[in-house]
Amino acid sequence: MAEVKNNLPFLLLDNSSMISVINEGEFKCYNMTFEEASYIIGLHDESEFLQCFSNPDIESVIFNHLGVSDKKFQYKKIRNMRPGQQAIVFKLYIAPSETQPIIHADDGVEAKKIQNVYVYCQHLIRVS
Repeated sequence: MAEVKNNLPFLLLDNSSMISVINEGEFKCYNMTFEEASYIIGLHDESEFLQCFSNPDIESVIFNHLGVSDKKFQYKKIRNMRPGQQAIVFKLYIAPSETQPIIHADDGVEAKKIQNVYVYCQHLIRVS
């Protein structure tokens, strides 16, 4: 399904790094499940990936959720994808919380929920 082609690294992107890599060319983008993203990442060696973002929220929550937290991906800022290159994009969607429950920590600190954070994955391919 998601084979690394032409020895091009598979890119791991977030919202902002996706925008920077689609400067030129034609692309196809498909929504994918967390299971599909996890399968693709597990199928390949970590050396076949480049992580193009540094977002601790994604690194700690998403990688743990996908079960790939033990991999250490090389970081590199990429400006353009090459034809045939593929990426998994972790898209963050933040919405205001309709309810604002208050919780109290053991030490008495009060915390209020102000937003909901959602994440979904996309498979991005540069066609030409």
